[in-house]
Amino acid sequence: MKRASNLSPENLERNIIVLVSLFCAGLLVYLGIKGPLIMGDIAYKTHDTVYNQLIAQDAVNTFVIAPILIIGALALAARKRYAKYLLVLTPLFLIYYAISYGIGWEWMASDYQGNSEHYFFHFLGVLIAALLILLYSFTAFKSKRKPQFNRKALVIYSIGLVLFLSLFALMWMKEIFELYANGTTRGYELAPTAFWLVRLFDLGFSIPLGFISLYLLWLRPGSSFPLQMLIYGFFLSMSVVVNAMALVMYLNGDPTFDLYGSVIFIVLMAIVFFGYGFILRGYKR
Repeated sequence: MKRASNLSPENLERNIIVLVSLFCAGLLVYLGIKGPLIMGDIAYKTHDTVYNQLIAQDAVNTFVIAPILIIGALALAARKRYAKYLLVLTPLFLIYYAISYGIGWEWMASDYQGNSEHYFFHFLGVLIAALLILLYSFTAFKSKRKPQFNRKALVIYSIGLVLFLSLFALMWMKEIFELYANGTTRGYELAPTAFWLVRLFDLGFSIPLGFISLYLLWLRPGSSFPLQMLIYGFFLSMSVVVNAMALVMYLNGDPTFDLYGSVIFIVLMAIVFFGYGFILRGYKR
């Protein structure tokens, strides 16, 4: 009986996710070491100023996301309850990262040189690992949780999130319309592919996820806890890396640094961290 239990689908899936998470962490550390943060062996086909953002991304991947994956994997192997709360922070963020690093460069620009295409299978490995962790996360939060939100606090939180998500969207929309009107905008001529990729992902993925989260809190609170954890995991990870990018850009005197946008991202990060705690407190066992 004990042997059969050890070979159960649940145990098999748990062991697979442990290995996948450790493998993914190893890929992130390796890419961080080989990238512009440390060795600079990976060259991306983009303008030199974009490297400030790449340094910040490597730093967060190496010193924040990879340790979360490692600790989460070891905790999952030990069947600790908090393991899923760590692993769920990573999949949507890693999907965003792997896709953007796989396709987001100025591949057709003859004046940019790079070799990141030689690391295609590393980014592909991160993407597949993130997909597996994402699917596991949907089944990991099995416990029944009853939503018990204070309605006044929920209204205040919702208004704040809607306001700053809207400001975030308007900031990107303003730059797009400026590009339409003038033929260029801040940073566009340096890295047009990155410009469109970031705005496509944020306007079509990041910002809609925020509004979906609010929709679920108001109309489907009883069944949306796993989705809330996935969405907030993405927002927590993404807010850290975006603000890290802004900090590196500021410290290195990046001409594309935007103080107004940085303030919005800082406030959004504060709202996200508050919202994450608000969600955890609002769902009772």
